[in-house]
Amino acid sequence: MTDPKRLFDFPYFQLEKYPQEKALVTKYNGKWEATSTQEYIDKANAISRGLLRMGVKPNDKIAIISMTNRTEWNICDIGIMQTGAQDVPIYPTISEEEYEYVLNHSEAIYCFASCKEVYDKVQQIRNNVPSLKEVYTFDEIKGTKNWSEVLDEGKDDSNQDEVDKRKEAIHEDDIATLIYTSGTTGKPKGVMLSHKNIASNSKHSAERLPIDLGHSKSLSFLPVCHIYERMILYMYQYCGVSIHYAESLETISDNLKEVQPEVMTAVPRLLEKVYDKIYAKGAELTGIKKKLFFWAIDLGLKYEPYGQNGWWYETQLKLANKLIFSKWREALGGNLKAIASGSAPLQPRLARVFNAAEIPVMEGYGLTETSPVVSVNDMRNHGFKIGTVGKALKETEIKIAEDGEILVKGPQVMIGYYKNQEQTDEVLKGGYFHTGDIGEVDSEGFLKITDRKKEMFKTSGGKYVAPQLLENAMKQSRFIDQIMVIGEGEKMPAALIQPDFDFIKEWGSKKGRNIPSDPKEMVKNQAVIDRIQKEVDFYNERFGQWEKVKKFELTPDVWSIEGGQLTPTMKMKRKIIKEQYKDLYNKIYEHTS
Repeated sequence: MTDPKRLFDFPYFQLEKYPQEKALVTKYNGKWEATSTQEYIDKANAISRGLLRMGVKPNDKIAIISMTNRTEWNICDIGIMQTGAQDVPIYPTISEEEYEYVLNHSEAIYCFASCKEVYDKVQQIRNNVPSLKEVYTFDEIKGTKNWSEVLDEGKDDSNQDEVDKRKEAIHEDDIATLIYTSGTTGKPKGVMLSHKNIASNSKHSAERLPIDLGHSKSLSFLPVCHIYERMILYMYQYCGVSIHYAESLETISDNLKEVQPEVMTAVPRLLEKVYDKIYAKGAELTGIKKKLFFWAIDLGLKYEPYGQNGWWYETQLKLANKLIFSKWREALGGNLKAIASGSAPLQPRLARVFNAAEIPVMEGYGLTETSPVVSVNDMRNHGFKIGTVGKALKETEIKIAEDGEILVKGPQVMIGYYKNQEQTDEVLKGGYFHTGDIGEVDSEGFLKITDRKKEMFKTSGGKYVAPQLLENAMKQSRFIDQIMVIGEGEKMPAALIQPDFDFIKEWGSKKGRNIPSDPKEMVKNQAVIDRIQKEVDFYNERFGQWEKVKKFELTPDVWSIEGGQLTPTMKMKRKIIKEQYKDLYNKIYEHTS
């Protein structure tokens, strides 16, 4: 078979080139269950045949909503696309109103739902979605139609030739999927991605993957309804990587030890949590062990790739790896050759310390609209530079506009926004996609992101402030879990800070201070406020007078997806946070509400 051009070609390519006994592996009731490449294809074809018998036509839309990544997702994905229909993955934890909006906007006719929780949410709004004929669940739930009914519908293969005809009629430039962006503002937009958009991105990204083709395992846990993990799954299929699905975010450390993967993806938030956990364990050590632990971390924080620190540093690092970092690698399964980090900026200290520990974290950059990867670091051939998001992928052109905005041209750039020509024209101007991010490309071709165009603001003094730079610096503090820099149109920058409540409790008991454990009381405690002031002062040193955080207020809640402060990809919803803490905002700027 030649290179896969359409997304449903990927499993067939794998069957021919790297057939896997364990192509897709999911844990059900405590037991890992594997699906081979052949079985994967057979079931996808059964889904296609079943859907044809259910009257699915080319360009129909079928929603998939799953709480976890699982084998059924991939089977339905391929089965749907082979009929010429498009799948519409929906993030499971968005509100019922958003379910209703996406299902109506896409005019979905069927929906696959993972579990009772998702099914119940769909049922709540089902009467408001006239296009929706039926909902099938992956889990066995009493009183619901199960996805196995669609498989049964397709058991009889007498209409396989019809499926094959449908497949033949599909061109790589046809729409493969509609992905609705979670968006930090406004209604979600349906991004139309073609087979070529995602297939080219999978193949070009594969060139940056330093693993053994046909003989590697991956652990997948980032939501597959987002384009990042989804594109990566096609890439794994292309490279003959056996895909194991983590049970949940909570079980990741157990799953890593069970699967011992060579490759996985991550978001900075997860890497921050892993690092904080390791750090907290190290802080509990005593005597020489503790000294060694912090010596290794200090060494790690100075890391530069390709031996740039000289032989003496490299000699010490070898020792640190033997004594300390080997235990970190073991905790992550012991085999990791690459962790691809995306979705938000990675703090350089994390890139340094993990790479020093021979846990290769490679940061990349992209958007849903670019399927998603634009650029990514790669340890090989001097393709890695800390503080950057790597070099552009093959066939990808990055141009920096006069105002610093990153513009992208390449096979991965979306067709446009579904039913929204106006917004499509706004971002696809002059043959380039306008990302809304600000950045620069250095002399060696490495891209560096400096801020979101939309998030930069001017103070009343007319000075520009880039909040992400300040936030990323201050989030390095163990006392600060989340921080949002504010001050648009105000006389000075300030911040709303969500403290790291658990760490502050520990700090309080170690210092023998009487710190209240209730977050509502903790944020009013003067000792806590003073200590965080010390942190803010420390990080402020790096910034110009006009951009320093002059005042802050502590928020009593943990910012979360459920609480509405974060998008499903863990980005801050700035507008909502500002609205939620209006009183604190007014207190900072002495406004009367």
